[in-house]
Amino acid sequence: MPPPGSIQNVMKKCSNPEHPHCTFWVLPGESVCAGNHPQTAAPASSYDLLNAARSARSEQSATADIRAPMPDMTSAQTSLAPSATPAKVAYQPVQAHLHISGFDPRAAGGRQTLKMELRGMAANCVPQLTLRLRSDLIPRGQVQHDFVRTTRGDWRPVFVEFSSRNKEHGQYQIEVEVQSHLDGAVAQKWVCTFVILVPRRDATLTEIHQIFLSTHKNVRVMADDASIARVRGGDGYNLDVTARNAGIAHVDLSAPQGKIDMGFTTIAWDEELIEVDLPADSHVHPHPTDAACLVNAAPEAGAQRQIRLFALAECTLGRFELVDPEADVLLSHFSLDGQDNNGLTRRLSGRHAVIRRSQQGFEIEDVSRYGLLLDGVWPGKHKPVPLRLGMRIEMSASIKGIVVLSVTALLHHGVILHRIDQGAHAECFYLLTPETPPVSQPQANASAPSAAALPVLFHRDGGFWHLAPASGKETPLAPATVLDKLSGFARHNRFASEPYPECWIIRTEGAGLCDSTSALLTA
Repeated sequence: MPPPGSIQNVMKKCSNPEHPHCTFWVLPGESVCAGNHPQTAAPASSYDLLNAARSARSEQSATADIRAPMPDMTSAQTSLAPSATPAKVAYQPVQAHLHISGFDPRAAGGRQTLKMELRGMAANCVPQLTLRLRSDLIPRGQVQHDFVRTTRGDWRPVFVEFSSRNKEHGQYQIEVEVQSHLDGAVAQKWVCTFVILVPRRDATLTEIHQIFLSTHKNVRVMADDASIARVRGGDGYNLDVTARNAGIAHVDLSAPQGKIDMGFTTIAWDEELIEVDLPADSHVHPHPTDAACLVNAAPEAGAQRQIRLFALAECTLGRFELVDPEADVLLSHFSLDGQDNNGLTRRLSGRHAVIRRSQQGFEIEDVSRYGLLLDGVWPGKHKPVPLRLGMRIEMSASIKGIVVLSVTALLHHGVILHRIDQGAHAECFYLLTPETPPVSQPQANASAPSAAALPVLFHRDGGFWHLAPASGKETPLAPATVLDKLSGFARHNRFASEPYPECWIIRTEGAGLCDSTSALLTA
């Protein structure tokens, strides 16, 4: 192993363009790295020549003053440059991959925000790609974002939030899909899978990093955006330490053998994207999701500002929580002054009631601490009751008027609920059965006038669709869909990928920070 003071001067990383994630080091003059990856022949840069001259001088005189003037670079270039100028190497595209940064196993409260950067994608790729992630760490099991190409030609990074709160320690997979769409259909798809470590609650930071190092003998430590990277010990490891953008890197290789003490704020790595074949007859929704929202920027009289869409086999109704909610449908109390997420809202349980489809139709079950009233009667806890058209659902059996809902449609493929309290103009809810199209038989559908005026929506192929009753035309719903031209939609409507878009996390992209805001809209 080279002396500690010269480790960065005599070794370089693997430069094979077909293996951009290789972290093996290569000694000068070697044609392959330790992973047997051939190295490209490239002219020596001035930086390499300067490092080589410094290393040669250090070997000739170990006691020489480090501040002494460097030898003339003209002569150094003459002695180190090859006799013939090497031929230019043809450009080879880098394999498409995700650069994932910002992972901190000891993040406070288990909340994490990963920064994902798309790199190496072909230049002729469409300017917008869809990113889908599935994991037990993500709320509702999956989330969807878009990669958008900037005017510089690179891709705007995406920030993905998840939580390890109340999760058993261990390794959790996050499955990734990147999709390219053409004419509303998926034309290309890339996939990868990476693992997130959820440590024990009593695990120290040193233990976590030792677990990480035990499977990564070649370690790359980076300090970026005013963070600090420290590495001590490291016997038997190849280290690549980088500090940039006001970052600080500290390397101490004089620690006793076998002792490793690492301290850095986050861990970053690359995951290779593998393109997979799509069957010719495959039907994939252009914007798959099981929860979304229709937002009306200027609702007319009697219209709701948000129409929440859910496609779940079992839908949980509960208290609104901005951080780590327990329910799917998040309910708040509305007063004359608007939405109030404190006060009476706190008298709702995190999981208050469950609506599911049974053999006899749709049913509701009380799973709360405070109870609920169905047409003024408490049904008892854990006793499912069939829903009926016009049923009044009142959250909390002890305090009146916290949240009051009405069943305004019982359909073959779902249920529609309207608020009949002070939040009546703020929101209503579609609770749809996943992968179930609507039917036209009158006996299978019953709706009140407030629900009959709404558009016909259903869930299929992983996403939400609109059905035009007159023509039977089916239109997939996505953020780019123009809703004004579809039947049942008023003007100023848009489709949002989240059921509660007014509570999106606003992130400061440059520093990788996040500022939780809840610009909650009221009627």
